Amino acid sequence: METINNNGNSNGHNGKELLLPQVLEHDKNPKKFLFVGWESLSGDLAMQIKKEGHEVKVYFKTGEGADKDVYDGFLEKVADYKEFISWADVIVFDDVGFGKQADDLRKQGKLVVGGSEYTDKLEENREFGQSEMKKNGLLTLPHWDFTDYDLALKFIEENPGRYVFKPSGFIQSDAKGILFLGKDEDGKDIHEIIKSNKKVLEKKVKQFQLQKFASGVEVAVGAFFNGNDFIYPININFEHKKLFPGDIGPYTGEMGTLMYWSLPNTIFKTTLEKMKEDIKKSGYVGYIDINCIANARGIYPLEYTCRFGYPHISIAMEGVISEWGNFLYKIAKGESLELKTKKGFQIGVICAVPPFPYDDKTEMSIYKDLSIIFKKPNLDGIHLGDVKLVDNHWQIAGDTGYALVVTGSGITVEDARKQVYGRLENILLQNMFYRTDIGLGWNEDSDKLQTWGYLY
Repeated sequence: METINNNGNSNGHNGKELLLPQVLEHDKNPKKFLFVGWESLSGDLAMQIKKEGHEVKVYFKTGEGADKDVYDGFLEKVADYKEFISWADVIVFDDVGFGKQADDLRKQGKLVVGGSEYTDKLEENREFGQSEMKKNGLLTLPHWDFTDYDLALKFIEENPGRYVFKPSGFIQSDAKGILFLGKDEDGKDIHEIIKSNKKVLEKKVKQFQLQKFASGVEVAVGAFFNGNDFIYPININFEHKKLFPGDIGPYTGEMGTLMYWSLPNTIFKTTLEKMKEDIKKSGYVGYIDINCIANARGIYPLEYTCRFGYPHISIAMEGVISEWGNFLYKIAKGESLELKTKKGFQIGVICAVPPFPYDDKTEMSIYKDLSIIFKKPNLDGIHLGDVKLVDNHWQIAGDTGYALVVTGSGITVEDARKQVYGRLENILLQNMFYRTDIGLGWNEDSDKLQTWGYLY
């Protein structure tokens, strides 16, 4: 992100100048973008497109409640996105659950990024997603779907084994971390977790899946789709989902990611590429990703992400040279083009404060409205989380504690690590925390994937 001074004024923090995102008049034919979502997720991408000179309006349903101050001062928010459908040149749905609206708008001739009923079902309904994988010739792990916790407990008793518990159906972000990875070969740990938490789980997760555990390297492959075909290069990424370094603690949804852009390789050809015709039939436009477990026996796809990922899209912005507004406009029109990207690797790290990853309004009241201070007037690699701009100060907004995504890039993973953690050192924020080991597993993971022949 580039920065500007605001009339040369001081922000009062050690005499440093104000830091505001700079509006860059890149596009000679600016478009009107309408971002639509359930939660405050895609403001960072919206802000980038605004910087490129386009008009941007954003809507998210939780903006009516605890998140109503998120993006204040950065973006123009609207109370009812339907009133601006005719205004928009491009409508961007940033989450699942808008598939029918997206399909209907495309039929009306509107340019839409994100969403289709088919891709919504791929992500939300694990049973359907796995059946579509199997139909298209992808390897799948044995799995069993449940809506009754007592039946699941009985199943584990009668079929001892190591399992992973995964929610199915639409899950709000505060419940997306409810995923249990069994370690006992007889399944007793998963059995005990389900049994002890049954009353809570029944309220939060109505549908779930038990999937047979497979050891290996967890790797995801994704690409943009223009309604007809994939856009190259593809994206290979490695998520770090647990709260603490060393992959310890609760699942958070995401604490950081290592990624790079690649020509189509074995991982892509044996998974996502095989889904091309069904994705095309659905009319989907946007980013689509499959998370996999790879080992010497094969590549096993686990689940779809049929939307932008978070923080994936912010980290992708670190590595993409193409202008985002022009790129999204063209793929929404069905045009084929190459996405221009940097060589090497990109790393993104979540910078958070309590109560993240939990929901605690009392704790959040301590941190809400705190200023985020930048020791040097430089916003390179700083991406919007749940923040707002008040009197030219960046402040914590919303109720999640998900403050910033900080990114870096480099020819080597170590170069990218040095840059991203150097940028984190520039931030002053009371009790902020982040994982310090993002990208450290690359040497071991890449050795395995190359030995198995999956990176070519």
